[in-house]
Amino acid sequence: MPMDGLPLDRNGNDKGADKETGKGNVAEFTVSELSFAVKRTVERGFEHVRVRGELGRISTPASGHIYLDLKDDKAVINGVIWKGNAQKMKIRPEQGLEVIATGKLTTFPGQSKYQIIIESIEPAGVGALMQLLEQLKKKLETEGLFADERKKQRPFLPRTIGIITSPTGAVIRDMMHGFTERFPSHVIVWPVRVQGKTSGEEVARAIRGFNALDDSARVPRPDVLIVARGGGSLEDLWGFNEEVVARAAADSDIPLISAVGHETDWSVLDLVADFRAPTPTKAAEWAGPKYSELMERLGELGHRLNLANRRALEARRSRLLAASRGLPRLADLLALPRQRVDEMSRRLSGSLLQLVREKRSRLERLPLSANMLMMRQRQGRERLLMVGGRADRSFKALIERQRFALEGQRKLLASLSHKSVLERGFALVRDENGAMLRSVNDMQSGQLVELEMTDGNIHSQIVGASTKAASGAPIKPKPATKPRPATKPAARKTRKKPPVNGGGQGSLF
Repeated sequence: MPMDGLPLDRNGNDKGADKETGKGNVAEFTVSELSFAVKRTVERGFEHVRVRGELGRISTPASGHIYLDLKDDKAVINGVIWKGNAQKMKIRPEQGLEVIATGKLTTFPGQSKYQIIIESIEPAGVGALMQLLEQLKKKLETEGLFADERKKQRPFLPRTIGIITSPTGAVIRDMMHGFTERFPSHVIVWPVRVQGKTSGEEVARAIRGFNALDDSARVPRPDVLIVARGGGSLEDLWGFNEEVVARAAADSDIPLISAVGHETDWSVLDLVADFRAPTPTKAAEWAGPKYSELMERLGELGHRLNLANRRALEARRSRLLAASRGLPRLADLLALPRQRVDEMSRRLSGSLLQLVREKRSRLERLPLSANMLMMRQRQGRERLLMVGGRADRSFKALIERQRFALEGQRKLLASLSHKSVLERGFALVRDENGAMLRSVNDMQSGQLVELEMTDGNIHSQIVGASTKAASGAPIKPKPATKPRPATKPAARKTRKKPPVNGGGQGSLF
């Protein structure tokens, strides 16, 4: 059997075998052959290993790869983390950190040494986790993420509450029971894993997702967020100590309450969040007020408001009464002005009489002024007569225009009236009820009708195609209506009227 990993000759024999005797002999290899044979043997034997040790020398060249030493008190193994895996690692390698490295062993023929290609690194034990936690706390505190100045106030009465937790645990049931007992609220649950490698990334995505909602979204944007989880060990709660969760909480515009673990459990999220609740149930109590306490507080404030208003009114009433006592009486205020008015009235009467006397005396001394006054009166009278004449002429012109317009309307009425048609020899036929008959089909033999002509009306009876006087007592015709006088040319001749008995009228149909 050939040695595993050693090269063979062209005939398939080991290079170390004698061609004639077949006995073993010292093998002859080139340096490259031996190096790559060892490389294949190591890689097949240690394809997947987990190594626990302390990180020693660490170097990060410009290529992005990470070269390090993994050691304990007796040995050292060289390790390398390629750039792609280095960017995905949650834990940054630090010198002196005890870790568990997962990867495979290989050799580097160029320097005749073996090394481990590291695919992932995780802390080894609680001590390492605490060291990583303290390093992250110092980093975030230096950036000011723990400062009280950046923390937001909790809303007094939120309309919508967002909860980030596992939908199947006891935590969400306890919290919903607390909401129902205290104050019914609209609760939206974003389901996440609260333990495991992906828990931190899921919590960070949930915080950013709630903040990305706006008024146009189908899901309302919460007024407050709660990140909740039950108690557990440091390893169980490690997802809430990751840097991605802390930065998502710091960037949240919505006030965030951290309710991770029990009262003695502390995480990085508790330090970055706006509020830290000792338990998830307590976080539900903090998110909204209790209905009974709210109503009690409202009644107390209403009572205080009424009492304050009553006291304010009493104080104003007292000040008003005090001010009214200092004011003088109305009669006292008006006494002096009344006396002054009486004095001025008496003086005014005497002054008017004196003024009239002076004016009369001045007019008597100036006769020309009286002549000027008479001249002005005469001029005014003449102007009044002139204006009156103009008004009289305007009124007559207006009457004439109205008469002319009325005459035009009368002529238009006469031209549109049926009287003008009757004057041309036509007649208007009505039945006994006065309804107008327009067709022969509307008449029956023996029917009494009334014929209206231009100079009067006659009553007739329909007899076939001609008319005759009604049998029995003759029907007396109604007196002819006196036609409206109209201006006719003098040369026009009056048409000869047909006899009233109807014999000379002939058939109208």
